Amino acid sequence: MALSKVNFNSLNVTPSASKVLKFNSNNNGLETGDVGGAMTLISTQTASSSSTIDFTSGIDSTYKEYIFKFTDIHPATDNVQFSFQANVSGGSGFNETITSTFFTAYHNEADDNAGVTYAASYDLAQSTSFQPLTYQIGNDNDHSSNGTLHLFDPSNTTFVKHFIARTSASTYHDYERDSFVAGYFNTTSAIDEIQFKMSSGNIDSGTIKMYGVT
Repeated sequence: MALSKVNFNSLNVTPSASKVLKFNSNNNGLETGDVGGAMTLISTQTASSSSTIDFTSGIDSTYKEYIFKFTDIHPATDNVQFSFQANVSGGSGFNETITSTFFTAYHNEADDNAGVTYAASYDLAQSTSFQPLTYQIGNDNDHSSNGTLHLFDPSNTTFVKHFIARTSASTYHDYERDSFVAGYFNTTSAIDEIQFKMSSGNIDSGTIKMYGVT
């Protein structure tokens, strides 16, 4: 018989961090369980004149999705791309084969140029290059890039590894750029490392946090 009424004064459930109260599988009682879509912080990397930002541990079969949130990424060099690549378990470096698509929207401070376009110069087709997340980032004191990268099921050994990303950037010529990237690593090997870098020069400052999603 399904549970239709609950006496909350008589519940005997021990609270737990990152857990929710839910019906059990028989629908005749309550239990604590994982929050669907909950994010668990795994690692935080902070740049300081860094050539790369590397996540070399914590990517495994524990989670089906990993999210990288990057905040106030500031380049040391003007007019550069912020990019990423992956390495498979036991791989030789950050050089996995990528096929991707890249769209961008832009609008300048002078309010005389705006648009949405497919940016063919920044997509990849069976390439081992680093995948740009955004481009033309300026290095003025108030310029930066912010966004999110989603990596799906990196430990799966049956399918290719898909990713999507959205990035906001203030450019060297005073544009706001909103970039959307989707693609896949053409490998059925497990991916366990991710690296971020600029197309030229160091990452002057900024933070990237890696989360696992239940």
